[in-house]
Amino acid sequence: MSARVDIPADTSAAAKGTAPLIAAASTHVRGGYKKGLAIFDFVLRLGAVAAALAAAATMGTSGQTLPFFTQFFQFEASYDDLPTFQFFVIAMAIVSGYLVLSLPFSVVAIIRPHATAPRLLLIILDTVALTLNTAAAAAAVAIVDLAQNGNSSANWLGICQQFDDFCQSATGAVVASFIAAGVLLFLIVISALALRKR
Repeated sequence: MSARVDIPADTSAAAKGTAPLIAAASTHVRGGYKKGLAIFDFVLRLGAVAAALAAAATMGTSGQTLPFFTQFFQFEASYDDLPTFQFFVIAMAIVSGYLVLSLPFSVVAIIRPHATAPRLLLIILDTVALTLNTAAAAAAVAIVDLAQNGNSSANWLGICQQFDDFCQSATGAVVASFIAAGVLLFLIVISALALRKR
């Protein structure tokens, strides 16, 4: 007496149950973090555009005139009196222009999260923009510090007691530029994380 049991040799996905579905879900989860990083990258780029544009506009419109005795003899402080502030305005305008032009590449990274070419281009150009932003911000903060505190060794007096509105505008522009630099640094880190093989 022997009993014979027939087992069908069907190896299709339907016979195996949900194993292929689990593999497909894990592939989707692995690619999902790159899409999330790309969306976060786009939002941060919008914030960096706002900060860089605010820095350029605030410095570009900073100026104050003080009347002295008569209406014809006046003291004036403006951003275009100092070449460092002119460099700051031009550099921050270039950075904000670049950030606006980089938004379509960030959208491509959202649509195609596994594409490496847009990410590689963004990480290189973001590094250049960060360098320009940091150079402009560092140069401007030195002049703002000199305007506020002066330099006793060189007998230079601070002008911020008289030109307080001008100094507040310049200080606000420098703060906005450092915020933009911090966001650019974070964008570089995000792009590097998205380029990781996983």
